[in-house]
Amino acid sequence: MTSLYLDVHVPAAVADQLRRLGVDVLTAREDAAAELPDAALLKRAAARGRLLFTQDIRFKSLAEDWQRTGKPFAGLVFGHQLHGSIGQYVRDLELIAKVTQPSEWWCQIERLPLR
Repeated sequence: MTSLYLDVHVPAAVADQLRRLGVDVLTAREDAAAELPDAALLKRAAARGRLLFTQDIRFKSLAEDWQRTGKPFAGLVFGHQLHGSIGQYVRDLELIAKVTQPSEWWCQIERLPLR
């Protein structure tokens, strides 16, 4: 099972619904990391062994730069705020969390919603 880390751009309803479905979720706010810059948050999620979910396009660009340069991170999932609903993101993140292992996400980037 993969544990998730949600950045500050993700609505609280996503974390709430995922928890009701039995997914291990930690938010940046809960982790006292809401004010950290993206690079520090990407490192923090990796240190906690969690796949990071964001809706911030700049965060996705940062992860892509890290991926190109070989800088390690625990994986990133991006869901554009206008291209999916909370329900779609919850379903996709639940699937990701329940059927994948953290090692499968190392330095990987995925875009939601899954098709």
